[in-house]
Amino acid sequence: MNILLVHNTRIPVFAYGGTERVLWDLGKALVEMGHQVTFLVPEGSRCDFAHVVHWNPQLPVLPQVPAGFDVVHFQIHPGIEPDYPYLVTEHGNSRRPRPFPRNTVFVSQNHAHRYGATEFVHNGLDWSNYAPFDPSATRDRYHFLGKGAWPVKNLRGAIKTALTAGVELNVLGARRLNFSHEFRYTLSRRIHFHGMVGGSQKFGFLQQSKGMIFPVRWHEPFGLAIVESLYYGAPVFATPYGALPEIVTSETGTLATDMDSLVESIQRYDYDPRTCHHRAVNHFSHVQMAHKYVHYYERVIANEVLHAQMPILPVNGRQLIDWH
Repeated sequence: MNILLVHNTRIPVFAYGGTERVLWDLGKALVEMGHQVTFLVPEGSRCDFAHVVHWNPQLPVLPQVPAGFDVVHFQIHPGIEPDYPYLVTEHGNSRRPRPFPRNTVFVSQNHAHRYGATEFVHNGLDWSNYAPFDPSATRDRYHFLGKGAWPVKNLRGAIKTALTAGVELNVLGARRLNFSHEFRYTLSRRIHFHGMVGGSQKFGFLQQSKGMIFPVRWHEPFGLAIVESLYYGAPVFATPYGALPEIVTSETGTLATDMDSLVESIQRYDYDPRTCHHRAVNHFSHVQMAHKYVHYYERVIANEVLHAQMPILPVNGRQLIDWH
């Protein structure tokens, strides 16, 4: 199968990067399966296992899509429905009601349901790109991993949970002083800020973490930070919104709508890092993701339309959910 993968940011990803990392790993898995892959991405991109064609994200994408592919897989909204076999993956939560093409898939079942849709593929990662998991690693702190300036990620709630539970917290993705979106300054020295981290530095923090504290205040579409944490043996203490119940089981973490329940679970702590690791490896790999996408490629190549109506999120997908 000759597949074109389209995105509006450069590859490969450095440090942080969600959609770009998933796209890269998807392309790699497809090539390993014997498919021919081309990336249509902005100038400055490169790839050692697939062909790269550049496009200008300042201009409409559809006129820049080259011909000759069996299927075109967009990671962005193409604007209108193409007249050739295509797939669109929606990775986020729309701020306003916006219809998506009928051949759109989402990144979790909850994500699809909120758009009035049914088709989804869980994200997967190429775990060979990560430092090996060490089940005997010393674990003395918890961690928060995400864009801490986003109120929906609820860094304030994670800090309060850690302080109430009497544990130390590494914050990966924020500084001690924040002016973006909302003012925050954290005085406690039990909360350790490390800014944006990636690569071996991030792997080291996760490897030595007792658990991820992540009380998000929105419906998380998927959550790569969650599966990365599980891969390194860190159970997840979070709210049960969005895709969280599809990722975190009772053996790999605690989901609760209130802080007291998360604090109690942290203080009780009864989790095996190896169980968390196996959850990530066995359910969220790039190969599993690629096989599911190939199934969708075959359907649209056969002229099947995935949804009778255009999927649409009827509300602002970034509305805050109460947290206490």
